[in-house]
Amino acid sequence: QVQLVESGGGLVQAGGSLRLSCVTSGRTSSRYFMGWFRQAPGKEREFVASIHWSGGWTYYADSVKGRFTISKDNAKDTVYLQMSSLKPEDTAVYYCNVKLQPYSDYRSVSSGSWGQGTQVTVSS
Repeated sequence: QVQLVESGGGLVQAGGSLRLSCVTSGRTSSRYFMGWFRQAPGKEREFVASIHWSGGWTYYADSVKGRFTISKDNAKDTVYLQMSSLKPEDTAVYYCNVKLQPYSDYRSVSSGSWGQGTQVTVSS
């Protein structure tokens, strides 16, 4: 079992920045990908960004590329999502996700363990 706890959400004006954090605990030795997903009201959950825990390779959705940066701190068992140039369409609940299988699809919303989510609201 892996537990995930997100923090850092809030209300920000368009063009502003926020940094989300996700602290992991439990069976952390079997992490392969750590990622961020989001779900806006009335929409399906979607992939935002992912990082390979041991290799450090990063992946982004086209909608956030160049504006969001995913990073990790192995010593703190924490993954971050730095969000800049925020837009109203970035408004959503942001969820942290961990993939525990070696050949997982890092974009999949159907696998892994989830945190409880943190609300990000971007006002225009």
